[in-house]
Amino acid sequence: MSKWIKIDPVTRIEGHAKITIYLDDEGKVADSLFHVEQFRGFEKFSEGQLIPYNARMATIMVAMSGGVDSSLSAALLYEQGHRVVGVTMHLWDDDEGLAESLCCAQEMAESARRVCAQLGVPYYVFNYQREFRRHVIEHFVQAYAQGYTPNPCLECNREIKFRALLERAQALGFEYVATGHYARIRPPMTDSGPQPGRAADGAASGQRPYELWRAEDREKDQSYMVHMLGQPDLARVCFPVGDLAKAQVRAMAAARGLASADRPESQDICFVPGGDYRNLLREEVPERLVPGPIVDLAGREIGRHQGLPLYTVGQRRGLGLGGGRPLFVVDLDVGRNALVVGPPEAILRDRLAVDQASFVDGQWPAGPFACAVQVRAHAAAAPAEVTPLPGGRLDVRLREPLKAITPGQAAVLYDGDRVLGGGRIVRPIGG
Repeated sequence: MSKWIKIDPVTRIEGHAKITIYLDDEGKVADSLFHVEQFRGFEKFSEGQLIPYNARMATIMVAMSGGVDSSLSAALLYEQGHRVVGVTMHLWDDDEGLAESLCCAQEMAESARRVCAQLGVPYYVFNYQREFRRHVIEHFVQAYAQGYTPNPCLECNREIKFRALLERAQALGFEYVATGHYARIRPPMTDSGPQPGRAADGAASGQRPYELWRAEDREKDQSYMVHMLGQPDLARVCFPVGDLAKAQVRAMAAARGLASADRPESQDICFVPGGDYRNLLREEVPERLVPGPIVDLAGREIGRHQGLPLYTVGQRRGLGLGGGRPLFVVDLDVGRNALVVGPPEAILRDRLAVDQASFVDGQWPAGPFACAVQVRAHAAAAPAEVTPLPGGRLDVRLREPLKAITPGQAAVLYDGDRVLGGGRIVRPIGG
């Protein structure tokens, strides 16, 4: 259970501070100043334990979408005494043809502005349209054209939020960037326990490196989406709501009267309102939508498709095939411009190839290792053995077959709730 605590800054023992928890008869906090779990370096502690005394005030840029998660993140950090500045990234030009969806629209920026006004902190809008088009939209379109099914939020996190924004924050003198992601970061450790302070370039020699963990709220966990973060990133990033459940976040935002407390969540790709990416492909790369054959596993043509980028592995609906046994997309054969379909068992795979792999601790594994692998953002992790290969590649063998393993999605590796790393699924193998 999360606890609100009060730190006595006078009682310091070798860089640690003794904590006291003041609870009333109902177990509620009777006297508290801030929530210790929101600080890097703090975990969950019992009364009387020693914790790292590194709760110094910092200058933090908070990436704000206008939603409740980033709004509460800003509020919590502000209440803790940090110097907070809210920023919204303007990513998509309304004049380009497709309006921005809920997560990027003008009203969301206005919501973030109102929250910052409530808190009395500065607020800015940064223009990242050029970077977003190059790194996210063009990557998205080209990946589909090459037979992949990309997750654009992964590229946005990799190239925009945790590269471009971190670089700008550092150039402007900010120490950290905070976001509303549901994930947790654990600080460097040594055999003697948590170490005070944070190294800007990751863990020092002899320390356990920064660790990335699933969120406390498993239903909202977004560790899959931030698996690419390495040691330099984790040293400068904060996830203030990672230890909270979504219901707590909304309740805490409402208790503070934040304008975004009841704002609904977006389920769309931010530059594809309604979630139908096909409209974007028709607009951006109409020349790549070349009709071709739909073939069964024996290579017999049984229909025609409208362009390979309009389909994805595991798809059943919209194939335009007649009745009979259900058929699913098994493969997109770009070389032949053929859509391969088969029965349900044909989309089961027990092996997959991964490229562009990276590991949170920055170390390439010396040999095969057991872990769990998650192949989609909301899928359950499955037991597997991973063999590292040259060139940032991995060979992943699953204990049990999974269905619809989709090239272009991420394969993220876990040890329990701890993120080990991950990469891009190139192709499924075997059956």
